[in-house]
Amino acid sequence: MGSIQRHGEGYRAFVRVDGKKLSKVFTRKALAQDWVAAHEAAKREPKVERAPDETRTLRDVLNTYLEKVTPSKKTWREETNRINAFLRDYPETADVRIDKLSSAHLAEWRDRRLGRVKESSVHRDVTWLRAAIYKARDEWRWPFPEEPFRGFEIPRDAAPREHTWGWREILRMWRNAGYRPGRPPKTNLQQAMLAFHIALRTGMRSGEILQLGTPTMSWDTAVATVSHKTEHLTRQKRRVPLTRQAMRVLLPFKGRERIFSINDDDRDVSFRKVRDRVTGLSHLDFHDTRATFLTLHSKKMPVEVLARFSGHKDIRLLVERYYRVTPEELARRYG
Repeated sequence: MGSIQRHGEGYRAFVRVDGKKLSKVFTRKALAQDWVAAHEAAKREPKVERAPDETRTLRDVLNTYLEKVTPSKKTWREETNRINAFLRDYPETADVRIDKLSSAHLAEWRDRRLGRVKESSVHRDVTWLRAAIYKARDEWRWPFPEEPFRGFEIPRDAAPREHTWGWREILRMWRNAGYRPGRPPKTNLQQAMLAFHIALRTGMRSGEILQLGTPTMSWDTAVATVSHKTEHLTRQKRRVPLTRQAMRVLLPFKGRERIFSINDDDRDVSFRKVRDRVTGLSHLDFHDTRATFLTLHSKKMPVEVLARFSGHKDIRLLVERYYRVTPEELARRYG
């Protein structure tokens, strides 16, 4: 049986799989329970004999990827849902033998998928599908054709957003939720606005902000150390430098084990509820706070310093996606 223990960052879950003890840390107990339950359910499933190399299918690839790779990712739940949906909704593609798989099969799936969802969603699906196929081909040495994606046209990702938050819009949000800086939030709506305020002052993502508290904050050095969505790749937590403005927002909560009692889903629902009640803000979202912070601070920080605040390894991505200055503003500033 699996077990769950309290941990400095939330809850650590333990399970035993094939004689090996696995563990994973979650910010919420419910997530830890889900993870343990998923592994326990897998144990109860009848063991399926692995197909020999000559009869393996794309379904075998994805099931093995779900078992060996997906659980180590921060985004394991979303990826699990996406892969299971692929296996359920596109059995004709999933059951193609991998030694026969070609870009024609993948293109047929892509075109059918585009009839249901936006290009950006299919783009995300191609990302995990390609990762699974290359993992099986290059590391597990399963017998794929030399290049199943040769000639395959990947749908375009969503165009970079152009919006940033202005202070008039921010103040309207705060007033609608009854949020006042420096005062402890009393409702979920006000907690969402506190997270919104911290995001504007730090450029941190929502999931990172909700981890803030005594275990993750160094008040002496003004650095927050938090888990992040690509931790399964970097094997390191993100160390976020905090500006004086950010520290002023956080100071009233010094000494708290955890600043927030809501999870990311609660934060998202509460934020959208406030935003949708304020006229004229439907074009903005929570993640635009990251671009707002980076765009404002680009006026006084060089890009390599900004990258330290944002955690970007690829400065090009920072510039293309988060530096949102209009041509008109550039003309006024540098013309």
